[in-house]
Amino acid sequence: MKTADHRIARGTVIRDTTIHFTFDGKRYAGREGDTLASALLANGVHLVGRSFKYHRPRGVLGAGADEPNALVGIRRDRARYAPNLLATQVELYDGLDAVSQNRHPSLENDRMAVNDKLLSRFIPAGFYYKTFMWPKKAWDRLYEPRIREAAGLGVAPSDPDPDHYTQRYAHCDVLVIGGGPAGIVAAREAAETGARVILCDDRARLGGSLLAAVDTDIAGQPAADWLDDTLAALAALPNVTLLPRTIAFGYYPHNWIGLTEKLTDHLASPAPGRPRERLWQVRAAQVVLATGAIERPLVFPDNDRPGIMLADAARTYLQQYGVAVGRTIAIVGAHDNAYRVAQEMEAAGVTVAAVADIRPRSAVSEAARQAGLPVVTNAKIDGTTGGLRVASITITADGATRRYPCDAVLMAGGFTPSVHLFSQSRGKLAWDEALQAYLPSISAEAERSAGACRGRFALAEAIADGIDAGRDAASASGFAPSASAAVPAVSVRHAQGVGGYMGAAPTTSDLTKAKAFVDWQNDVTAKDIMLATREGFLSIEHVKRYTTTGMATDQGKLSNINALGIVSEATGRSIPEIGLTTFRSPYTPVTFGTLAGHARGDLFDPARITAINDWAREHGAAFEDVGNWRRAHYFPRRAEDMHAAVKRECVAVRQGVGIFDASTLGKIEVVGPDAAEFMNRFFVNAWTKLGVGKCRYGVLLREDGFVMDDGVVGRLAADRFHVTTTTGGAARVLNMMEDYLQTEWPDLNVWLTSTTEQWSVIAVQGPRAREVIAPLIEGLDVSAEAFPHMSIADARICGVPMRLMRVSFTGELGFEVNVPSGYGRMVWEAIWARGKAFDMVPYGTETMHVLRAEKGYIIVGQETDGTVTPDDVGLSWAIGKAKPDFVGKRSLARPAMSAPDRKQLVGLKTVDGRTVLEEGAQIVTPAAATTPIGHVTSAYYSAAVNAPIALALVRGGRARLGETLHIPMPAGPIAVQVVSPIFYDPEGTRIDV
Repeated sequence: MKTADHRIARGTVIRDTTIHFTFDGKRYAGREGDTLASALLANGVHLVGRSFKYHRPRGVLGAGADEPNALVGIRRDRARYAPNLLATQVELYDGLDAVSQNRHPSLENDRMAVNDKLLSRFIPAGFYYKTFMWPKKAWDRLYEPRIREAAGLGVAPSDPDPDHYTQRYAHCDVLVIGGGPAGIVAAREAAETGARVILCDDRARLGGSLLAAVDTDIAGQPAADWLDDTLAALAALPNVTLLPRTIAFGYYPHNWIGLTEKLTDHLASPAPGRPRERLWQVRAAQVVLATGAIERPLVFPDNDRPGIMLADAARTYLQQYGVAVGRTIAIVGAHDNAYRVAQEMEAAGVTVAAVADIRPRSAVSEAARQAGLPVVTNAKIDGTTGGLRVASITITADGATRRYPCDAVLMAGGFTPSVHLFSQSRGKLAWDEALQAYLPSISAEAERSAGACRGRFALAEAIADGIDAGRDAASASGFAPSASAAVPAVSVRHAQGVGGYMGAAPTTSDLTKAKAFVDWQNDVTAKDIMLATREGFLSIEHVKRYTTTGMATDQGKLSNINALGIVSEATGRSIPEIGLTTFRSPYTPVTFGTLAGHARGDLFDPARITAINDWAREHGAAFEDVGNWRRAHYFPRRAEDMHAAVKRECVAVRQGVGIFDASTLGKIEVVGPDAAEFMNRFFVNAWTKLGVGKCRYGVLLREDGFVMDDGVVGRLAADRFHVTTTTGGAARVLNMMEDYLQTEWPDLNVWLTSTTEQWSVIAVQGPRAREVIAPLIEGLDVSAEAFPHMSIADARICGVPMRLMRVSFTGELGFEVNVPSGYGRMVWEAIWARGKAFDMVPYGTETMHVLRAEKGYIIVGQETDGTVTPDDVGLSWAIGKAKPDFVGKRSLARPAMSAPDRKQLVGLKTVDGRTVLEEGAQIVTPAAATTPIGHVTSAYYSAAVNAPIALALVRGGRARLGETLHIPMPAGPIAVQVVSPIFYDPEGTRIDV
């Protein structure tokens, strides 16, 4: 077993408990509080992966979410394997089993390293746009299989995930993202006003940079004590929710933030049944972004060897985890932080071989030299040596070149504000030339940034900025902060300082030949970016896509600013002229399990069932899926097949009475003083003169004038409409209504409520329907005179509330009994019991389709395909001709919408009188057998007509009545005659029996 020989101090987050873990099968010891990265470094392990394209050895580079190299797989068992986790974010637990990725067969001996040693000159940026094109057949047989074999990082698990994930919606007054000093004081200030505050941070412990601030006092006490006291005070407040191990991965419109909380990944033995992760969907009145800053690496030849890492990350490993990343280190920098790191490393007993500052001599560099540090200024970084670990770095200064032996190289290139979430919120960024960074400028949401993420890098500045942000957020949420806030005094022994550099660092090497990496995760070098500019890619977005810099899970955390600097130098254009790439969510990868939550297995696409579903199952129904709904398709008796059962059901409805579950129809309540005006603008029909207690068939168009949905609408009161939609269109119609109310007609005083699942709808259809239901109804006369066709009224049935509509989708006398869903089965069974005396039959969706087709009634989505106008399907009568406007009216006025050769709804009868056509079959004329002029939309055998019938859309269809057309089929064309789409009771007398 390997022992931790680089643990030289206790660290601020480390406990004394020793725990064991394995990495690539080797057993190591770590400490409670370690991350996998800190534990590996404590054991002297820097080699953790191979690069994506060249398969070069790679080591830990950072200490948090900015890590591009240390992607590992964590395995608890065969089913619990998670690839592509950042070792810097994986908390160590006893028995943790980690494996490296992207190596064949091992990290030390990777045969794919040939990509670097022999093939790299042939696979520069954009090579895939210019290769693998010849011979053509080689793509399928050679290129693609080999590329797929080599591509990707990690191995996706093949077994189902046995864990479960939970989701939660939350509302708060102030959401603070980032648990560093600025975020903590912002949360405290907001919470003290009484505002509901959520504070989240991706690390296991809140504190941010304060966890490594060993040389700092705040308000007269050590930073660690101040942090403990402040967090304890926050935790004690009932209006504060603290969420460690929770990363904000996405900023969406209207201050909707996505958070992922890790619940059990840090535990050796999670309790059975406990969720692994929780997705928080937070709606915040105000947001404070305190997301900090990311240290910027330097771009120089061979800057990617294991042991080369960010200086502040090395400092984090030293102070938080007590780990020295090397025994003899060299520091290259363009920022004063290089000297702070050097002083703290030397104080811990680490040998500092050199501090090479690419800037000129300064007061800070002279003070460091006076303190005994080996400082080199005006340095040029020529490269490094080493195989699986850096061995030396070569520096040129004052005309002399020197090689410094070392086992770690630390880069201090400055700090880049983390503006990813601000950018996701659609806020506008502004370039700050002094800081050489983009900073938040114009907010698009109710948000403000604080601390290092807006360029306030010094601790005192960040704390003061956080206090102001917390107070402002609380005030904007309607809470009153105290008259003034005390800003605590801050004392820092080693200041972070100033500085920074972007682009390729000064070097005597030829960067067109050397590998100086800009993007570690995607293997993008400075010469790749220069190549992109030579090939004419001037926008940074185009450079990004050509080279892949800043893509994938990294999203440019380390690479963007240096890439901008190189493009700027190569093209002679300023940074604002070049622009900035788009930061996309998620900020860091999110597991599919978290996004899915409980929506797995049967719950992935849950079947919606009605209150009558169990009754239908008990009575032998065959079911079909209609959208999300599970509906009775038909009710076979004994050995009946579908055709026999449907024929029997159709005959029973036409001659007697049938009962049908129509509960799945969409139902929307439109209420308010302007309800009639809203309906008038929304549907093609006229509604202002529709009487209370009356119904009307409504047609809804899209803005392009094509039929979107239809349904019967009843007016319950002057300010209330009961709107029905198709089964599949309910959500779509409600969404469209809300869209128009909020964006086009905000002046209308109207409320919309979905009532689809509130009502069970029992359709009783047939000439004896009234005889069945009349005795069960209380307080309503349903005679033909008192309750004519297209009437609606509220009454009671079987002692429960009822909304009765006299409507028909069969052409027969019909009633739709709407009752609260809780009473649906009880009322259904009462009607069924009453109907037995009249030989009532239950019927399903297939019979419903046949009955409506016999009457020529359309089904949206079957007789319409998104290109059908009301006139095309014979519904021009429904359009309110005198209305000044409605959705789609202007589009209907286009000449093409009334052209005589448009496809129009017609009926078809087969000439042989026997063949049932296939739905979707094309239609041609005998004279042009290869030119379709339409298609069959519905086709059935009709017992009422005693022949097959079909509905179809045919070009100029109404002018073709009586014409013979052909349906091309594999066995030969089928001759059909064009007829009226109404096959049964064209006069409509049966509806009023």
